[in-house]
Amino acid sequence: MSPSPESPGVVHPRVTEPESNLQCEYPAPADARHIFNDGPSSTPKSWFSRAKHAVVTFGKFVGPGFMVAVAYIDPGNYATDVAAGASYQFRLLFIVLLSNIFAIFLQSLSIKLGTVSGLNLAEACRAFLPRWLNYALYAMAEAAIIATDIAEVIGTAIALNLLIPQIPLVAGCALSILEVMVILVFYRPNGSMHGLRAFEYFVMGLVLAVVVCFCIQLSLLQDTSVGEVFRGYLPSGTLVEQTALYQACGILGATVMPHSLYLGSGIVQSRLYDYDRTAGLLPRTASVLHGAGLSASASDDSDSDRKEYIPSLAAIQHSLKYSVAELTLSLFTFALFVNSAILIVAGASLYKTADALDADLFGIHALLSRSISPAAGTVFALALLFSGVSAGIVCTIAGQMVSEGALRWSLRPWLRRLVTRSVSIAPSIVIAAAVGREGLNAALNGSQVALSIALPFVSAPLIYFTSLDRYMMVRPGMARYGDHFGSLGGVAAAEGGGDGAVKMANNWFVVSFGVAVWLMITIMNVANLVLLGKGN
Repeated sequence: MSPSPESPGVVHPRVTEPESNLQCEYPAPADARHIFNDGPSSTPKSWFSRAKHAVVTFGKFVGPGFMVAVAYIDPGNYATDVAAGASYQFRLLFIVLLSNIFAIFLQSLSIKLGTVSGLNLAEACRAFLPRWLNYALYAMAEAAIIATDIAEVIGTAIALNLLIPQIPLVAGCALSILEVMVILVFYRPNGSMHGLRAFEYFVMGLVLAVVVCFCIQLSLLQDTSVGEVFRGYLPSGTLVEQTALYQACGILGATVMPHSLYLGSGIVQSRLYDYDRTAGLLPRTASVLHGAGLSASASDDSDSDRKEYIPSLAAIQHSLKYSVAELTLSLFTFALFVNSAILIVAGASLYKTADALDADLFGIHALLSRSISPAAGTVFALALLFSGVSAGIVCTIAGQMVSEGALRWSLRPWLRRLVTRSVSIAPSIVIAAAVGREGLNAALNGSQVALSIALPFVSAPLIYFTSLDRYMMVRPGMARYGDHFGSLGGVAAAEGGGDGAVKMANNWFVVSFGVAVWLMITIMNVANLVLLGKGN
């Protein structure tokens, strides 16, 4: 018996089994899916019962997609979508739709990586790539997360100032660390599923609050043709104009967020672990600890049990389809709706308004208040606040995943989150105090440029990992701990195919589409930077 290094005074049993015992010493159940009522023997026969069964099972996976969707409705999207609507009314809705399709595709690959390998994107880079390349990608990812978090802090501070003018911008920036840190105290990815689901429901509530705000905004619009709005989702000749191309690149850069790829690959692992634990598919070490009530899943401060966890094939097959479906539904409804609503409100009320083209968030609030009603300005500020808080939460979680995965930080989770958040808060407070409103607007625009630069570098390894059998192989049977296929210890098994290993890499069509998406994103982001440099 010895004290845990991360939990002083708490004694954990120390398991000293040989390394071979960490693998499958006893056969897995013939079909563990019956424990989750997902096996053939338990599936109801009538179509109604089967549909009800599928809906109930799907309901258990609702949550992670909403957390990913938060990244696509952050404050950085507001100014970009408003400028597009003010310039071209509804004609750039096609770019919003295209960006959402790209996001769904990349996030689906992210879920696949996390589900099949049991690793998030940062952990996969550390396990599968040379050390120098892992550090380079970590630096790029960290810069992107800081830039994203700065946008969330600025959005939250501006929203607070708009709603309560007595709160100065500097105080608003400082308050953003308090609200997010208090909330993140309750985020325990390695805790019970009930606690994790409660946290996910809270984030879902913030997303729904943003949706309600924009539903109210849309209800205040008058003399807007529904047919004209829907025609905006079709491609048009407008897209070849230089200004439209610049704004299209801006929409793409503001919509597809690098940190969400890390987030999406990490938040799916809790359900995989819960499946294997409940189905009795964990190795004996994890079973001993869990039986003693001291497993990693019981404490957010002790997660060594989870770091080398590789899901069972049954858990992967059970979870992958539901996780991708839940993500697609979340992004194609809530994220697409919010980004479309911002552009539609601007297109209906601010079209051909010169002041709207270069307006900051303060200016957009004032324009909406004058052109629609004061209530529209208040609702806009509320939506901005909910977006900033929710996006700040998930961005901080993503930052923790990146630092833990790429560098294996050994700090306590709450301290890691505090460091991650403070790195973004500090420059925002300095900018707000030194140059005020104009400086915050410039910082917000600069953060979007940084994201445009980082996205191709972050998405490339994701497409690479999911396209090769070397990294997308699964051994049948139980879950295990140890080397992954493709890592230094798993190279031989990967090359030989392992003992009946199942290959789950992307097929040639998905690989081709992935390369095409990456090239299009890269070209549009480069074009965005060139046009920005020319002052267009």
